[in-house]
Amino acid sequence: MSLSQGNDLTGSFARVEPSLAGVGDYVALMKPRVMSLVVFTALVGLVSAPGHLHPVIGFTALLCIAVGAGAAGALNMWFDADVDALMTRTARRPIPRGRSIVVLGLLVSVLAAGLLAFTIFFYAVVYTMWLKRSTPQNIVIGGAAGAFPPMIGWAAATGGIGIESILLFLIIFFWTPPHFWALSLYRADEYARAGIPMLPVVAGREETHRQILLYTLVLAPLGLAPWLFGFAGAAYGAVAIAGGGMMILLALRLRGQDGAGEERAARRLFAFSILYLFVLFAMLLVEPTGRLPPGGITIG
Repeated sequence: MSLSQGNDLTGSFARVEPSLAGVGDYVALMKPRVMSLVVFTALVGLVSAPGHLHPVIGFTALLCIAVGAGAAGALNMWFDADVDALMTRTARRPIPRGRSIVVLGLLVSVLAAGLLAFTIFFYAVVYTMWLKRSTPQNIVIGGAAGAFPPMIGWAAATGGIGIESILLFLIIFFWTPPHFWALSLYRADEYARAGIPMLPVVAGREETHRQILLYTLVLAPLGLAPWLFGFAGAAYGAVAIAGGGMMILLALRLRGQDGAGEERAARRLFAFSILYLFVLFAMLLVEPTGRLPPGGITIG
């Protein structure tokens, strides 16, 4: 099946009957699961930054980031309504079924507002409208959009970009490909039907296994970097070593698998990758180190 075959959507999409939108549909438009991850990682950047930020200003920053993420999610669903209707994972989204930056700049930080604006543009235009349908590297390059929130949170708290926030950006950036490629392995038929050139569709499963392992081998030491740079304590370091080791083990177990064995291995890697990222960032919230210099390591 060629990728172009997935683009004839007239018959399939026309059969979807429009329905009245409810509150849940408008909530779903903002991709709440994705938004929750965005807000959580932004919160880590906000809280981990040196200095003190008034709670009201911090709440305002997180609210603006959440609204910005929701706006980007809604634009993504609008543009992808045709292919979403063809995929089981996305067919129940509100649009396939038919159914603030200025504030951040004025009240919190111009730099944070600029980063948020760029993130929305990158996700909605660069990733959704260009990369997603044109290259198997869509997730690699587009992953930058999901990696910016901790940097935005840091900028909101300090007015600059710290080395620490760059490390958090890199962790999410290199986490994204193995996370989504694991998903794409057991959803490859759906991506092919929708005309999305995900790596398993274009390069095959064996190459996808290899790429997942390569990115995981980079991710594991990056996950440990906050401890190595003195940005996190020993408990974080222990969690990063254990979690990174498990990510590598699961990526290794995936290699050479096919059929039902591959699907089980891919599902395990996908599920654990979510836990891995959450626990890493949660440890940064619960384990103050006191090892950073008073002003942090700030650029800008």
